[in-house]
Amino acid sequence: MKKLGIALLLMVLLVVGAGLLFREPIGERLFARAVETGVARDVIGDLPDGIHVALCGTGSPLPDPSRAGPCSAVIIDGKMFIVDIGGGAVRNLGLMGLAPGATEALLLTHFHSDHIDGMGELMLQRWAAGGRDAPLPVIAPEGVEPIVDGLNAAYAADATYRIAHHGEATILPGGFGAVARPFAIPAGQEQMLVYDRGGIRITAFAVDHKPIAPAVGYRFDYKGRSVVFSGDTVKLPSTARACNGCDLLVHEALNAEMVGTMEREFAKAGRKRLEKIMADIQNYHTTPVEAAEVATDGKAKMLVLSHIVPALPLSYLEAYYMKGVGDAFDGPVVLGQDGMLFSLPANKNSVEQADLL
Repeated sequence: MKKLGIALLLMVLLVVGAGLLFREPIGERLFARAVETGVARDVIGDLPDGIHVALCGTGSPLPDPSRAGPCSAVIIDGKMFIVDIGGGAVRNLGLMGLAPGATEALLLTHFHSDHIDGMGELMLQRWAAGGRDAPLPVIAPEGVEPIVDGLNAAYAADATYRIAHHGEATILPGGFGAVARPFAIPAGQEQMLVYDRGGIRITAFAVDHKPIAPAVGYRFDYKGRSVVFSGDTVKLPSTARACNGCDLLVHEALNAEMVGTMEREFAKAGRKRLEKIMADIQNYHTTPVEAAEVATDGKAKMLVLSHIVPALPLSYLEAYYMKGVGDAFDGPVVLGQDGMLFSLPANKNSVEQADLL
């Protein structure tokens, strides 16, 4: 028995020693294999016909090491539509195997900084890596024009560098930047069609995120399947009406009880500014239970919570965050995480879930 133990120890030492001795060639092979796998990966091309929703960012402005800023990608017929584009979301797209070059359009729900601060990176990656010869269309409520103009100006110098370095045959000058596609929902109406092409219909609907206005949500329809994004809003009947039996409702959520705890602690610490901010943000968001009630009223098939406030650094906190949700909605509920993929096959009723991270 003793000899066997000595033999095993010697074998372990040999393996460890070989690993240390041949680190360079082993590292070279591992890297080559990883690059080969990554380059060959084609998530979008491998998806079946239908609507596919990828969560590229489920966080908020509050620091969260596991979540990028608000971002959802909708993939239909090889085209990718991005709904909001928070910080870190474009890098998540790359890690998820979703090439930014496939982006058909960016749709913004409103102009809070955490919903637009990844826009410059998306413009750049779609253009340079995607070989696009036309700017990124930005479909958004009126007021988006100066945002697009400002980002185009901010990245103008960078554009000249990249064209000069790689050449116009590689970096097509006409594809730089973005172009605003503003819309305004007519007075007295609740919804408005903002995209209708190739069987893909996108409808914007008004939400309430006062004092931020305008603010909207979006509904996607394709081959009998539907998904609704609430945008940032208080609980509204209009969101339920926009869902109207939708297959997937992606709704923002702020746990007011947890944020209230943060508010009280900031007060104890004498941090009045942050105490006030924690108090204020509770009045223009939807709680998880309220989102579940919207899902029930809208007869949603599945509810996904996103724009998670506050951050949940421990999975143990998730049950507390979701307290009461199961009583308000008897369908499946998912607490959104970056990298999640929901697939709605065309002309079927199923919702399939996978993880791309």
